[in-house]
Amino acid sequence: MKILIAGDTVPTESNKKLFVDGDIKKIFGDGIISVFNDSDFRILNLETPLTNLETPIKKLGPNLLAQKETINGIKLLNPTLLSLANNHIMDQGTEGYHSTLNCLEKNKINFIGIGENLNDIKKFKILEKNNLRIGIYSFTENEFTVATKTQPGANPLDLFNTFDHIKDLKKDCDHVIVLYHGGKEHYRYPTPFQMKVSRKLVESGADVVICQHSHAIGCYERYQNSSIVYGQGNFIFDYTNSSVWLTGLLIEIEFLSKYQHNLRFIPIEKRGNLVRLAEKESSINIISEFNKRSDEIKNESFVEEKFSELVSSKLVSDYYLFSLTGLGKWFARIDRFLFKGKLIDKWYSETAYLKILNYIECETHLETLKKIVNLKLKDKEER
Repeated sequence: MKILIAGDTVPTESNKKLFVDGDIKKIFGDGIISVFNDSDFRILNLETPLTNLETPIKKLGPNLLAQKETINGIKLLNPTLLSLANNHIMDQGTEGYHSTLNCLEKNKINFIGIGENLNDIKKFKILEKNNLRIGIYSFTENEFTVATKTQPGANPLDLFNTFDHIKDLKKDCDHVIVLYHGGKEHYRYPTPFQMKVSRKLVESGADVVICQHSHAIGCYERYQNSSIVYGQGNFIFDYTNSSVWLTGLLIEIEFLSKYQHNLRFIPIEKRGNLVRLAEKESSINIISEFNKRSDEIKNESFVEEKFSELVSSKLVSDYYLFSLTGLGKWFARIDRFLFKGKLIDKWYSETAYLKILNYIECETHLETLKKIVNLKLKDKEER
């Protein structure tokens, strides 16, 4: 039994006509189409609403949108299941939500990871073949598109409930695959928190955990006889030519029995607004670097040190710190280039840093802060 997992999938302005026309041979090439055809089940992360009407929500970051007609190209890949638990699926609000679901239902494409509210989310799907039952579960970290008690949205990571969901699903399945939409974008390693969550998912019953969202090929580890992939990269998403966006992995999971599975990593390359199987030399390099990073994270102190190195960079730390002041990235750039970082040092005293740390580490302070911000946003909207 073979299940193929593809990463972040977004038809964009640059290739929407090819999707609308259903020209998948030009979009993906014979090699990728052959890999899809060789699998029993095919799963993609659809990271955009499908709608022809722009109704963007208020959020940080871009509001994605793909025409409903782009489903013509997606459905020719014969997807068994689309995961919708991600940080963009509600970018066009409830109109985009209903349009997407109507589009998928009209084309008889199954989906998971989204619902009318927290109690209505379709969290998982069970696939069956050759006396094997494979549960597929998807969730996303808490950003702007997660469901609430009263609003539709994606299935959120809930440290009180998510692991219990996995335990319950495993009772009814031989294997469980978890699609975890989270981690640090453009970063090729797990964050310490991401590693803890992924391992806890395994301890709760997951046999395979695949982390998406980072738009970068990351690394891999075996943990308690299960497989964790920290970063799959994009499937097709023509957004930038940043080096990390240029490559991705298709992941083929072969279940040999109720107790054994193998993973095969298939490198792909972004070429302009299209995607292809990686050329031989490029493929070797991609896997070599992937394996190197996978060896590095065997040392848990490396994961902590690498993350500290990332957040210590002025590009990252100053962006976050200036954002907390309400000033944002432009002040961070002005400070970096004109004042050599002295402005941010003057802005925050030691007491200020301690206060921020207390607000985000203490659960009650964090709950209070989140409520304050939400009420302020509501007040601005009403005004």
